[in-house]
Amino acid sequence: MSKIKKYSILTLFLAALSILTLIISHFALTDIYHGGEDLSLEWSFLRIAAVIFLAFTISTLLTLRQVLKMNQ
Repeated sequence: MSKIKKYSILTLFLAALSILTLIISHFALTDIYHGGEDLSLEWSFLRIAAVIFLAFTISTLLTLRQVLKMNQ
């Protein structure tokens, strides 16, 4: 399997995970906005979501770099 194909599959997986994470983040932020007793779970999820978004962004940039190298 070529390097570009591996990067593409990883990026597609992270894209789907990011979309799901975005939806769940909305619910976490809504709970935080409305307040409550213990919001540690919501804040923890938002920290995890930030890592997933960062991984998706890095994966996208690496994949695009491979595509540009291939087309030179």
